[in-house]
Amino acid sequence: MSELTISSERLTAFAAHLRAEERSAGTIENYLRHIRAFAVWLDGSPVTKETAAAWKEHLLTQDYAPATVNAMLAALNGLFHFLGWDGCRVKFLRVQRRLFRDAGRELTRPEYERLMETARSRGQERLALLMETICATGIRVSEVQYITMEAAKRGRTDIFLKGKIRTILLPEKLCRKLLKYAQKHKTASGEIFLTRSGRSLSRRQIWAEMKQLCRYAGVEPGKVFPHNFRHLFATIFYRACKDIVRLADVLGHSSIETTRIYLTTSGAEHAQQLNRLGLIL
Repeated sequence: MSELTISSERLTAFAAHLRAEERSAGTIENYLRHIRAFAVWLDGSPVTKETAAAWKEHLLTQDYAPATVNAMLAALNGLFHFLGWDGCRVKFLRVQRRLFRDAGRELTRPEYERLMETARSRGQERLALLMETICATGIRVSEVQYITMEAAKRGRTDIFLKGKIRTILLPEKLCRKLLKYAQKHKTASGEIFLTRSGRSLSRRQIWAEMKQLCRYAGVEPGKVFPHNFRHLFATIFYRACKDIVRLADVLGHSSIETTRIYLTTSGAEHAQQLNRLGLIL
């Protein structure tokens, strides 16, 4: 049997397969990045069950979170299945669901407000409105493209992602801000959040602008990334309505188990709950 190798042709075919499966651009980018990292680590060695397992062991020495390791393995297993190399697939790490979040990764409402205030004071109007839009609607960063002039006028937007369509309502105050911003930048139709050259904002650019803002806002960079604004929305939404099924629909989750992850309390909150039990006499 010929040696199994990861070639550019195979990666191109796999990327086309992922697009045909209607995977998001972000997912495809992440999959390819993880696979290329594995290919570099192989350093010319063929792909085997043993080398894939050794890669898994290597990842465990690199201080990655278990969920990150599993995401990297998912990319690899996906490629192996596509190529018919199922014998090379490796098992995921078994991760027990955590009872509480790491406080070092939790974005609080005061920190969110400080980020907003800092962005506005620095004249970063687009970034401030973008953060506000994600946090007020719970959309993914890949869904920012659906915030259009037409959506702001209707007060809602239909998002098509992962083979599903869901409707997101936009708060009236947010719509007014979006329309005012669009008018100021002479956007008559289509996407509202654009670069100076009129192109869609990339995930990488949004991340970079948020990270840079941290230095001036005094917020830990590890807390500031688009998905954490979505987490903050989920937390505040659930506290207001106590309806996890409705929240799952708003977030676009197929499983309530996924939504439960968003609602995990911080370590400090968990400790307070334990203290209120009054079982230490």
